[in-house]
Amino acid sequence: MSTIASQERLMDVILGPHVSEKSTAQGQGSRQVVFRVRRDATKPEIRKAVETLFEVKVEKVAIVRAHGKAKRFGTRKGQQSSWKKAYVRLAPGQDLDFVGAE
Repeated sequence: MSTIASQERLMDVILGPHVSEKSTAQGQGSRQVVFRVRRDATKPEIRKAVETLFEVKVEKVAIVRAHGKAKRFGTRKGQQSSWKKAYVRLAPGQDLDFVGAE
């Protein structure tokens, strides 16, 4: 894979932050940030993408796959899409602030 293609791939790996009560609580106490990522993303790709995009050092990456739920809309049955999230633990002394409040 060429360097330009790999850089573009890194920009597409992270879909956005995953905001929930659990992710907010973990972020305050343990330098951990939760991202929604592509379903085919790997741990090394996620690590490199976070380090490149946010200019921080990553200590550890853990991945959770969330399977889509079966839903009903009246008499019609449907399926939500499966998705993947990454728990990224930052190195000591590193901080990541999405709000930008200083």
